[in-house]
Amino acid sequence: MISSTALSEWWRGAVIYQIYPRSFADSNGDGVGDLPGVTGKLDYVASLGVDAIWLSPFFTSPMRDFGYDVADYCGVDPIFGTLDDFDALIAKAHGLGLKVIIDQVYSHTSDQHPWFAESRSSRDNAKADWYVWADPKPDGSPPNNWQSVFGGPAWTWDARRGQYYMHNFLREQPQMNGHNPEVQEALLGVAKFWLDRGVDGFRVDAINFAMHDLQLRDNPPAPLGNGVRTRPFDFQLKVHNQSHPDIPGFIQRIRALTDRYPDRFTVAEVGGPEPDKEMKAFTAGNTHFNSAYGFDFLYAEKLTPALVREAVENWPSGEGIGWPSWAFSNHDAPRWISRWAPEGARDEFARMAMLLFLCLRGNAIIWQGEELGLSQVDIPFEKLQDPEAIANWPLTLSRDGTRTPMPWSAREENCGFSTHEPWLPFGPDHASHAVDQQAGTAGSMLEETKRFIALRQSNEALRSGDIRILDAHGSVLAFERKSKCQTLLCIFNLGSENIEWPSQQPANWRKVESLNQAADWTIGAYGALVLEKIG
Repeated sequence: MISSTALSEWWRGAVIYQIYPRSFADSNGDGVGDLPGVTGKLDYVASLGVDAIWLSPFFTSPMRDFGYDVADYCGVDPIFGTLDDFDALIAKAHGLGLKVIIDQVYSHTSDQHPWFAESRSSRDNAKADWYVWADPKPDGSPPNNWQSVFGGPAWTWDARRGQYYMHNFLREQPQMNGHNPEVQEALLGVAKFWLDRGVDGFRVDAINFAMHDLQLRDNPPAPLGNGVRTRPFDFQLKVHNQSHPDIPGFIQRIRALTDRYPDRFTVAEVGGPEPDKEMKAFTAGNTHFNSAYGFDFLYAEKLTPALVREAVENWPSGEGIGWPSWAFSNHDAPRWISRWAPEGARDEFARMAMLLFLCLRGNAIIWQGEELGLSQVDIPFEKLQDPEAIANWPLTLSRDGTRTPMPWSAREENCGFSTHEPWLPFGPDHASHAVDQQAGTAGSMLEETKRFIALRQSNEALRSGDIRILDAHGSVLAFERKSKCQTLLCIFNLGSENIEWPSQQPANWRKVESLNQAADWTIGAYGALVLEKIG
């Protein structure tokens, strides 16, 4: 039921599987996952039925922020392997019909990057203006009140230049001056390097941090909200250190480059106080990124019909409006099954939520282990690796808890991930959810996920059709997915009591999927119905 038009843009409605190389599979027994380990497991990934993989950073890095502090954009860190290993991964993925998307970090580098070493060496070198430098105030204090995401001022003093340099994240992640045309050219050169090497697209990290207010004006204080403030960053409205209006102009240059290569895809990560506005600007028309994803679901404490409705209706179909991507969890956000699934109905809820996810309009980004129903791991302080969690302990939820290794085999040492103690521990229930415990077992989370992906891939309305919310009250979520050739009705019960929907049942529908005691318009606890219009 998939039309040739839908296939012409492979990414529209694609299912993308996110891989965190450190935690996927370890091929050399050092306790850290690597690129050959990923390559060795690509047959498994392909068996899920996904269209593409997204690889989190594997670039040369001192690993202060585990790869998001890049010291060489065009190199593979020895922890992960070599460029030859990357080429082998690309070849294996493409042979299996999988596209490969990699991270690009354009807002900052590592302080170990040669560009920064040159920039900090003097005020008049060739790269003096490649990073954000500013003189101190007359009393020696930082240039303004900007705060870093990871805690403390967004400025660090550097005696070499007698100036402060800016960093929106760790002090070891100096902020690049995205306004500088030479910086933009250098970053476009990085993108070209990987495009020439065969990558199929980019997930662009923290792009709304790429430029700053050139006047260095203070950020205003944020009004009090309901959330707990754990960092100085939370006390400000970030109106001057991010979300600069010139960012879409740089995005146009990235898109112009990627358009020189056929069938390439770009998706932006967009967080912050007004993500919807920025996601629209960053994906407008056919001259910006293909897609963007925000944080609608990533930190939500509960999955509700109202939450889904708001997220979906922020992305209506229409001329010039970008295409959404969705993620329920990722390498930064806690696993959704631990946030949302009720006690006593964990498995039923997980299957329903996965089906719901794969029925939404937009791209579906599955975080490694979601297909197994892996839970968030409570990492004790002495084993924390996450610099943000260490700095703000115990109030900041550790990102380590979602980054724990993939359990491949319950019967092997370290669940088949490595012959060495892994860099992070497994959760107490992860062995029982290992791949070998679920593969081929009817009704397991793994097999159900495969079935739901196949349902999406074989129905044009689910893959690329429009969406219209019909009901989002109480525990009921009902919406229509419609393409030129197909209309589907998707009904979900997000509660623990049976529901009947609608009160007047039409007769011209046939069932294509049901879950958890759902039949004849009566839907049991955490149940779902997907029906196709006939006639």
